Amino acid sequence: MLKINDEEIVILSRMFGLPTDMTEAGLALKRQYALQEVILTCGTQGSYVFHDRGISFLHTPQVEVADTVGAGDSFTAGFCASLLRGCPIPEAHARAVAVSAYVCSQHGAMPRLPEELLQDRAPELG
Repeated sequence: MLKINDEEIVILSRMFGLPTDMTEAGLALKRQYALQEVILTCGTQGSYVFHDRGISFLHTPQVEVADTVGAGDSFTAGFCASLLRGCPIPEAHARAVAVSAYVCSQHGAMPRLPEELLQDRAPELG
């Protein structure tokens, strides 16, 4: 699994001669390096998970941003925790987006998560 953001993928694309389109670059990374998943986060522009069954894209929910420190780490933690619980990729993706959005709405990188984000089922994105 590779988790990368929209700034990092531009650098990797230049370094490894990948396509300049971010989604094409994500797919190329997955193929060329035999990765099970490539996760591409694009801030307010949404996020992608490239996996064996296709591509999952989710919009980023609008929140009042207090602090973006920890956004990527919380996304990755939410995604991995969901996979470890046996959730399918679309559900893991939804939880990752919800956890990251919540963290961005709080001050500090490690706020206490509300119970709804800790449940076995991913929260519905509004």
